[in-house]
Amino acid sequence: MALTDIEKSMLYNYSQQLLQQDMLTNHVFAGSSVGRDMRSMMLGEPVRAKTFTNPFEEAISGTLRADAGATRQASRNVGEGAAMMGVARNSMSTIVDTLGEMEEMISDIESGNLDATNTVVQDDYDDLRDKITGLISSTDYNGIYFLDSTQWGTEQISSSGSVHLQSNQDDGFNINYNAVDGGSSSVDWSDLSGAALNGQLATQKSYVDNLKQWSSSVEDMYRIKEDSLANQQVQLESQAQLLDSAAQMRKPSDPNYSLEKLLADLIVRETGTLFDTNG
Repeated sequence: MALTDIEKSMLYNYSQQLLQQDMLTNHVFAGSSVGRDMRSMMLGEPVRAKTFTNPFEEAISGTLRADAGATRQASRNVGEGAAMMGVARNSMSTIVDTLGEMEEMISDIESGNLDATNTVVQDDYDDLRDKITGLISSTDYNGIYFLDSTQWGTEQISSSGSVHLQSNQDDGFNINYNAVDGGSSSVDWSDLSGAALNGQLATQKSYVDNLKQWSSSVEDMYRIKEDSLANQQVQLESQAQLLDSAAQMRKPSDPNYSLEKLLADLIVRETGTLFDTNG
């Protein structure tokens, strides 16, 4: 008996649906254990009892977790940069305080409370100067010296005083330090001399005042950089936490994500629905 046009149309549409399902299965799961199980299910054969991971959600959550890890590492790197800048700032603060002590000595000499000809007074003045130069040559963070330009030009710090921070996988930025050792263009600590207090007091006072003003400027600059890096660290850590939360939200909420549910979701994703669920 010949088939009617309606019966032919029904058979054709049904064969197209079967072909579409087979193409979908081959496209997504060709040669995999999941694909074999799906074919077994459609053919009515026993399927092993197990659950599956939604490949779409897992891929997205995996990317988010990777981004969160990279962002968190950038936060740690920037935080280390803030710590390095803090070490340099603390040393500059000590230098400023020491220059303040030298100012007080000069004031005491001017008021007659100290004798500039006294070798003990001169030695104390020189000791304060040596405290500053010693601090400059010893201020470091894991072998990176920030204030002494004679110790620059290594893998960690460039010859111009730049330290590179890796803030993401492909790039980063530099943080820069000032050379405050003797011999730099900005300062010469050898100008400070205890012996010069006797007869050149006004000159010594001018040296100390200028050096203190200059050192205070460097300290302020380091403080601004330290605060900026610390804020950036907090922002990056916050971004990492947001990415962690997003990755957790993208994970399937059902721990027993079945093969049947996976197949249904795949078919709906490939063929569409009667209304847009993503709008």
